[in-house]
This record gives sequence, structure tokens and C-alpha cells, in this order.
Amino acid sequence: MSDISSPPPADQLAAVTLDSDEIPKAEFSDRVPIQSIIRREDGGSGLAGKKARIGGWVKTGRKADKDAFAFLELNDGSCAGNLQVIVEASLSDLGQLVLTGTSVVVDGHLKLPPAGTKQKIELRADKVLHVGPVDPSKYPLPKGRLTLEFLRDFVHLRSRSNAISAVARIRNALAYATHTFFNKHGFLYVHTPIVTTSDCEGAGEMFQVTTLFSEAERLEKDLIQNPPPTEADIEAAKLVVQEKGEVVSQLKSAKANKKEISASVDELKKAKENVSKLEERSKLQPGIPRKDGKVDYTKDFFARQAFLTVSGQLQVESYVCALSSVYTFGPTFRAENSHTSRHLAEFWMVEPEIAFADLEDDMNCAEAYVKFLCQWLLDNCLEDMQFMADKIDKGCIDRLKLVASSPFVRLSYTEAVEILEESVKNGKKFENEVKWGIDLASEHERYLTEVKYQKPVIVYNYPKDIKAFYMRLNDDSKTVAAMDVLVPKVGELIGGSQREERYDVIQQRIKEMDLPVEPYEWYLDLRRYGTVKHAGFGLGFERMILFATGLENIRDVIPFPRYPGRADL
Repeated sequence: MSDISSPPPADQLAAVTLDSDEIPKAEFSDRVPIQSIIRREDGGSGLAGKKARIGGWVKTGRKADKDAFAFLELNDGSCAGNLQVIVEASLSDLGQLVLTGTSVVVDGHLKLPPAGTKQKIELRADKVLHVGPVDPSKYPLPKGRLTLEFLRDFVHLRSRSNAISAVARIRNALAYATHTFFNKHGFLYVHTPIVTTSDCEGAGEMFQVTTLFSEAERLEKDLIQNPPPTEADIEAAKLVVQEKGEVVSQLKSAKANKKEISASVDELKKAKENVSKLEERSKLQPGIPRKDGKVDYTKDFFARQAFLTVSGQLQVESYVCALSSVYTFGPTFRAENSHTSRHLAEFWMVEPEIAFADLEDDMNCAEAYVKFLCQWLLDNCLEDMQFMADKIDKGCIDRLKLVASSPFVRLSYTEAVEILEESVKNGKKFENEVKWGIDLASEHERYLTEVKYQKPVIVYNYPKDIKAFYMRLNDDSKTVAAMDVLVPKVGELIGGSQREERYDVIQQRIKEMDLPVEPYEWYLDLRRYGTVKHAGFGLGFERMILFATGLENIRDVIPFPRYPGRADL
């Protein structure tokens, strides 16, 4: 019999907790999360009389009763709401405590506030354990409402603002919902590379990954400090080799002992190695290595051109052709010199792939996924969504409810263009011309979703000339089995397609688009060996957050935005 005693049953553990005067702390932190107090159904009133250790940052503070005590609105980021903490002057310097941004850890008792106040519970401090002071003359986030534009200049501190902390929790909820949805439906999460040698979009707007510049700088410094050998240096070294060779020959002729001969042979080898090193170093030239007038990428870190990925789709396709249902979720990059409110240089993409699936399966999956995300926010992040409705976009919650509950409209690209052309005949003005063959602009997409149908729309079967080489060519040879999910407020949220599984067709498409074949040989192998019909899509994660929150600028929905001229931290 084991002499290790078994833990008490779970119901006994629960009883111990309930009988205690102290609220359980966070499992990995020495404090009680504020959300576990104020986010209860009773607002925390049922905890009156309990002891708690609270830590957070002061949102607002004020002294009262002739500076005898202070009221602090404390927030720890666990939820949007604050906990009011009352601290007597005998416990700490109230002048420092009331400053916005100060961090505080206190032990205290929860108590019911006076009747008529909005909060259901407050904490009266018994002891101040920690104060992280703030110099109000230097702290860049003063008390009061701060614009999102202002906060972009302080990305390392802006998460302390109500809006950005709410976005962070919404972003977290959507990421968790993404993994939940795909795991629920039997998809495997695959980590695709950030460094790639393939251009998924074929647009060429990629960040290059290279060590050639740093190596060139290092070499230039090295050559200044240690100049390359001259021809005279090399000749002198060769003369040493000749002399060492003669010594070896003489020892062998004299039938010297093996030890002497071996020692002389070793010296000869060292002399030859020295010549090789000198000759190699004499060839070194400052600057970027070139061959036949072009940059010689064989000298680069990966021995070929490499880039930051614009999509994990191509790589994850290699796994869908073995594991059937997969997805990738990670950062992607585009070197597009755009300063619009809809573009980032670094952004996140959710990219599922489904084997044995066609375009209709792809659309079904995309619609189910978007609806799942919307419902998840309504069920699990309503407090932050209510903040967004109050401060940013009054219609954001209704928009989530609409998308979660409404079947998406589906129409072909040709039908969409006909609808837009009809609207122009009826007096609607667009900045971008409407005609068959164009890539629908955001204003066209939003007209379809916000004016014509007032719900999400899936447009499918786009002209092949405006879509990527990997999209399956339709029987009309003019369109491809592509689809875009368009939503109110944002326009395109998802882009996807049935992939071209026919080897001869995709090979021809690569040639038509004047893409180099060599970087895609591995991709063609997926069609050479056991090809299968498959489909997939990509959801721009930041666009989903824009759609959910109603925020206007994509730079406000990613923690550390990268765009032309800015890469803070």
C-alpha cells in the first residue's frame, strides 16, 4: 500500500474554500483578480466581509474628508470594471496613491457601499503592501479620455487605457474561439514558417530576409583592421611550403625514423593550409557579393533568396494532403507602402485547409466559422463589447447578433457586378468604375453588405486574371473557384478558394503569371504525387476585430502595429 495519502475529494476542497474568510487568490499570482469579485452575478455583494488581496493600477483617485482617506478606482486588466478601494491616510502617502497610473497592492476587507452608489462592493484597505509610484509631470497618459491617435505614440503604455485593454481581451477571446472552433471540427493546428522562399500572392510585395548587409559591414571592418594578404605574402607562404616539402623529401631519402618524418609532414600540411587561407582571404572584396552582375544569394544565410511570409497557405497545403483538415494561425507580412487605416505591414492570418472539399464546402466552413466567432463574443466577452457599443460603435453588438443568426447571401461575381451596375444606373456613385473584370473595391463590397442586403455576402467565381495561380480554374476558363466573405463595416473579411489540384493546369497557370517555377517545385509535387481536391481560406484576424468592435483604424486592434515609418519596440 502506498504511504502517500490521497487528496481530499473535490467537494471537501470546495467546502474548505467556502468556509474561509479569505477569497482564493489567482493560482499563479499573489492577489485576487478583480473580475472574480465584480463580475459575479451579484456584482460582488455576496462577498461582503471577506478578506482579499488586490493588485492593480489606479485609474482615478481622490482624497476625501480633509485628506483623512482616499478613494481609488483600481483596475488589474482582468475585466473592464474597476474596484473601488478606500485607503486611510495612516496606511500610506495618499498624495502618491491617488495619481493615475500608480500601481498598488493592498490587503483589505470587502464591504457593501452606502446605498445609492453604483458599485455593489468595495474594499477597505487594512494594509498597503506595495506602491509603484508615478511622476505626474512625466507620465504620458494623464487622467481623462485619450484619443486612439494619441495612444499610438505610446504603444508600450496604451494597454492601460480602457479602449486598448478592451481590445486586448476581445482579441484574446477571438483567438481562443478560433482554436476552439477548429479543434471542435477535427482540424489540426500546424505551425507554418515565417521565413519562406515562396511568394504565395505572387505580388512581390515581400520583406526580404538577408544577412548580406550585416556580413558586408562586418567584412569591411575586418579588412580595414586586418588587410588582405598581398601577392608577396602568398608567394612567401608558397616558398615555405616548398621548403617544408624539401625537408620531407630529404628525411625520406635519408630513411629517417617515422616520428621525424611524421612531424615534418604535419608541418608541411600546416604550411599548405596557411597558403589556402591566404589565397581565400586575398579574394575577399568589400560590399555585397555578386555573380554575373547580380547579387549572389548563394553567399546569403539560406544560400538563396528568403522572405517574410505573406501567407502560410502554401506550406499548410502540404499537411492537408496528408492530415485532411488543418489550419495555421500566425503572423504574416507585406511590404506594401500603404498608409491607409486598413493596412499593416505585419498582421495575423487564420488559414484552414480542407482535403476532399470543394468551393461549396469551403464557403460552408467560412460561414460557420464567422458565425461562431460572433456568437463567442456575445457569450463570453459581452462586457467589453458593451464598452465598445458605448464608446466606439453603438451598432457593434447588433451587428454581431445579425451575423451570428443570419444565413449569408451567396452570389456569383458576375451577379455582384450586375447588381452594382444596376445601382449606378439608378444614380449610385462609386469612386471606382464598375465593370466585369475589376477587383471589387471596398466601397463595392460595403454597398452589397450594408445597402443591398444588410447582411454578410459571399461572392464566388471571380475572374481568373485578378486571382492567384493556385485557385482552381472553372470550366469556362475565364473564372476560378474563388470566394470572398464580405461583411458590413469592413468589406472583405475572408478570401478563399478551391485549390487547383490538376498538375498540368497549375503548371500552366504559373507560366501564365510569369512566376519562376523552381521555388514552387515542392508545391507541384503535391499534385504529382497523390493529388486530391482541396479548398481553404484566409481570415484577416485584425479585420475580424475591426468588424467586431467598430474601430476605424487597424493600427488600434493589434498590440504593436507595424506600418511604413513605424516599428516601435
